[in-house]
Amino acid sequence: MTSGQQRQGSGNGYLTDQESLRLRRVSSRMSSPIYHDVNRSTSSAEDDKGGSELNREIRSNPWHMAQKRTKWLEQQKQVPAQFSEGSWKHKRTKYVRQFKSNVRELLYFFSLWGKSLQKIGGNFGGGVQSYFFFLRFLVVLNFVSFLLIGGFVLIPSIVFRSVGTNLARNTGEEACLKYNPNPEGLVVFYEFFLHLLSGTGFMEYSYMFYGYYNNTMVEDRSFSYNIPLAYLFTAVFYFAFCLICIIVRMGKVARVAVTTGGSDVSNYSRIVFTGWDYGCLGSKATSLKQRNIYYRLQVDLEEEQLQMHAASLSLCNKVTLYSLRVLMFLVAVGLLVATFIAIFNATIFSQEQNSKAEGILALFYEYLPSIVITAGNFLVPLLCDQLALIEKYSPSATVVLALLRAVILRLVSLAILLYTLWGQITCQGNTYYRNITESNMTDCDLCQYNHSAYPCWETNVGQEMYKLTLFDLLVNIAILVLVEFPRRMVVDNWSCKLSQWVGRQEFGVPSNVLGLVYGQTVVWTGALFCPLLPLINTVKFVIIFYCKKITLFNNCRPALRTFRSTTSTFFFLAVLLFGWILALVVMIYSVAVIHPSQACGPFRVFPNMWQIVPNSFYSLSRVTQDFLFFIGSQAFSIPLFALSCVVMCYVIALASIYGKSVTMLRAQLKLAAQDKQFLVKQIKKMKHLTPQNNEGEQD
Repeated sequence: MTSGQQRQGSGNGYLTDQESLRLRRVSSRMSSPIYHDVNRSTSSAEDDKGGSELNREIRSNPWHMAQKRTKWLEQQKQVPAQFSEGSWKHKRTKYVRQFKSNVRELLYFFSLWGKSLQKIGGNFGGGVQSYFFFLRFLVVLNFVSFLLIGGFVLIPSIVFRSVGTNLARNTGEEACLKYNPNPEGLVVFYEFFLHLLSGTGFMEYSYMFYGYYNNTMVEDRSFSYNIPLAYLFTAVFYFAFCLICIIVRMGKVARVAVTTGGSDVSNYSRIVFTGWDYGCLGSKATSLKQRNIYYRLQVDLEEEQLQMHAASLSLCNKVTLYSLRVLMFLVAVGLLVATFIAIFNATIFSQEQNSKAEGILALFYEYLPSIVITAGNFLVPLLCDQLALIEKYSPSATVVLALLRAVILRLVSLAILLYTLWGQITCQGNTYYRNITESNMTDCDLCQYNHSAYPCWETNVGQEMYKLTLFDLLVNIAILVLVEFPRRMVVDNWSCKLSQWVGRQEFGVPSNVLGLVYGQTVVWTGALFCPLLPLINTVKFVIIFYCKKITLFNNCRPALRTFRSTTSTFFFLAVLLFGWILALVVMIYSVAVIHPSQACGPFRVFPNMWQIVPNSFYSLSRVTQDFLFFIGSQAFSIPLFALSCVVMCYVIALASIYGKSVTMLRAQLKLAAQDKQFLVKQIKKMKHLTPQNNEGEQD
């Protein structure tokens, strides 16, 4: 019967498939013995260490783990202790491994919001969980940044405020030295609340803002501290530290995205066979992990379904779809341009009317740019989400496109605000100051900035960033209390068609992430002018975390359209990097171009903030100057550049080799998957053979 099946199979073409299967196995023949030898050596080592026939007998018996463990403990009591070098090394390795595991569990116990993030990922998927991971990263980043600023700027300023001398006397004009931020006379109680919201009054001349810091230097025989130099270098190190943290995290996320990327058959096998966490204890953790794997499979299946649908479109349908996408792109650009024009006009109107109004009306004018920016950031993404329904992109592409539109809206709106403020500070590009009397233009020429409107312009810029940060927090709390909870109550308790059509809200990850990026960009922009802004942002993000967690579990339902969390996390960090670049441009322009205020701040005696660096350089010892000159000379830079090129070539070569190895391994995995599919097909064909055919073949 077997020979008959083989002959019949050869006639039907089965032998050709088997031969192709053998040929495909030949390509991986070199790797199979390696794996076999490794496994054999590992098992032999284990037998030497555990090394008894009784242990092998325990492994071979079909007992559950509790019985095997009891039997093994009984054997250990009977076996005498062996004090050999191998057993001591084995015990040492075991103890070190156990110690590392205990330390890892302890760090996880003290990790920020560890259990909450696990619960969020199990109930709402990795996409929503990536938002909260991103929020936790920003909280830690802001807190460490505050420690950096507090250690090098805030504490020395408090300690040395009444000690030391000014670096130099201010030689500016008398009109440029007038600055009195303290309110005169009695202040009504409610004005303290207005000052707290606007950053004026008692808050303006405090450690919160730039204008309160002195240009003093403490010198002793064994100690000297230059507060202006520390102020500038701390800002530079703060930006460098944030850049390093972003790049390191982007590298980790990119490595995970490359490892788990793709939607081929191997990705499903990886999720099914290696996605389970065997450390899950209890039904609750198991259920959360099951839901997480379910959402990952759902994302992959939706992506594959949309790709198949896009491939099946006819030429006419493709032309119609692309035309709609171009039209929606033009509409989105029009919405963005209209928002930018509104922010520009609102900023100019706010600065013109602020000095004329008092009380609540003055507070409204101060917050008018923030109100317009927040309204634009709230309405335009909603309209763009409706446009995305017409564009019909995949879920991941929709998230990326929403991120790009929102980042352009938020970052450019902030850039428009700063550009308008700089135009008014430097008296350039502002028709209001061009058409007014010549006294203001003379004031700008005399002090090199608009001293009459901005006697301490750095503090004014810091106040704008402070108001944007505070207003963003108030808006998030107001939306939670006044919009999200009432919507949930109406949908749950009112069974009309309108409430059913509205339904519970979904947690929009792109819009929420862009809110975090916008808030962090504001902090980076204002950190030079408001040193305590990172601390305020840390408290703000902690409050936002609990607000978002409350609204997620009480007011939101799982999203109908999911997306890949690894890809979205990488784009979150890329967008955050764009915000860092915008804030860096603001800092460079403020440090190197605009003249510092002559009536306040640590740089009041310098033509620009960067001038403190060469002045401090020439005050160093001769040996230190020669060393720094050598670092900046060609004798040091050219060999350093050559060495960097060699190292870069080596790294590129390594990356190429590793890339080829990864490609070969992926090809072997695909071949293995095809072999398994082929064997499954052969088994199905053998099952379809009828008993009559089997009897005929046997005859």
